[in-house]
Amino acid sequence: MGNKEIRLIVSGGGTGGHLFPGIAVAEAFLDRYPGSRVLFVGTGRQTDARVLANRKFETATISSQGLKGKSLAQRLAALLQLPLSTLSALRLLRKFRPQLVLGVGGYVTGPVLVAAKMLGIATCIHEQNSVPGMANRKLGRLVDRIFLSIPGSERYFAPGKWVMTGNPLRRELTAAAEEKREKKTELTLLVLGGSLGAHRVNTLMVGAMAILQNSAAQLRVIHQTGRDDEQMVAGRYKELGLRAEVAAFFTDMAGLYRRADLVVSRAGATTLAEITAFGLPMMLIPYPFAADDHQRKNGEYLVQGGAALMFTQEELTEQRLAGEISALLADEQRRRQMGQAARELARPEATAEIVKQCERLMAG
Repeated sequence: MGNKEIRLIVSGGGTGGHLFPGIAVAEAFLDRYPGSRVLFVGTGRQTDARVLANRKFETATISSQGLKGKSLAQRLAALLQLPLSTLSALRLLRKFRPQLVLGVGGYVTGPVLVAAKMLGIATCIHEQNSVPGMANRKLGRLVDRIFLSIPGSERYFAPGKWVMTGNPLRRELTAAAEEKREKKTELTLLVLGGSLGAHRVNTLMVGAMAILQNSAAQLRVIHQTGRDDEQMVAGRYKELGLRAEVAAFFTDMAGLYRRADLVVSRAGATTLAEITAFGLPMMLIPYPFAADDHQRKNGEYLVQGGAALMFTQEELTEQRLAGEISALLADEQRRRQMGQAARELARPEATAEIVKQCERLMAG
């Protein structure tokens, strides 16, 4: 496409998991086409603002509401708002004049992609999860191309429309994943609850570390708690005398993954793509209330591939979690095998493949 400048709209939000793949694709476009413009159209939620802060993107918000899991009155209000949201999106698109609109998940994508279709603009969506949400299932019929991350999700879309690309990762992560790891004497356990936090994971971990307290002398814990539990977790680790770094959110995820020997995590698709890129063994505790139980299905792909152990939140006790962590930390060969399996399941070329597909769409 030469040196032309691109105007790209990325729409989505509500969680970091939705936004990070969009950021990866947007950064790749700006690298490839300097002087181009990227507009992120999101929900206006605090999570979106935090994730997009200090990046070279323009931002806009559209008022829209989800339908799934809502009361009848809330669903009616959301449906009544749709025409207004679509009108807002039409005004935005006419002003920005994008060549392509990419939807990355979340209910805000609907009005934006409908407006793009009405204006004859090329459209595509990226589905991170093994089970697409309701919005993406419906939008899959409308858009020109669907990018998928996890084998099995293609059955929800029409043949010929989808491409299995994998989950695009931000460039700082892909660069760090390729660097050689340094030898170190201590073991590091990384605990991730997702961008919205995970109270049950936090309490299970604190209890498990209390049980492992005497055998954890050579262990360092890095724990992302989410906003609500930061003080509780930090306080408990301090009482236990553990070497721990605790924060509601971490910004340098690449640095954390490079230090980690084992990850305990929820099973959001973007997080799993990051962990596999770094070739790390993982213990997964899927969020039990995720739509269509998609986190458990995300994790099954990695369990079958030998990269992960997975436990339902209901079956897991502090004692069992402590035992599983202790066994894996003591078995370097098993960790290495799981890490190798994770790396083999990674798709480091995902961003480049999506950019290539988008270029084809824009070329018509």
